[in-house]
Amino acid sequence: MLAVLLLAANVAAADKADTAKTEIQYLLNAIGTSGCAFVRNGTEHPSLEAQDHLAMKYRRGKRYAKTAEQFIERLASKSSWTGKPYQVVCPNEPAVDSGVWLTQQLMILRMDQ
Repeated sequence: MLAVLLLAANVAAADKADTAKTEIQYLLNAIGTSGCAFVRNGTEHPSLEAQDHLAMKYRRGKRYAKTAEQFIERLASKSSWTGKPYQVVCPNEPAVDSGVWLTQQLMILRMDQ
């Protein structure tokens, strides 16, 4: 009985980890294909550079991002060097903090599932 419970717990943990990885990859793709500018420490970067930068932060800091929400909060919302918030600037829209933009993208993904 204990073995069955442990197996079920491991399967549930693996499912959560797979879901988080899938959602984080979705967010990285969303920023990369958005066509929006990404402002980091006062410098504007194209969307593909933003995707690469956030992917690098995720590769290096996976242990801090066990969920998509943690990825947004801990890695994708501000500079780890300066603490300045990242911003997303889409055509014909006001700038928005990346944490807000990414959270909106995550909600869209989850509503579509």
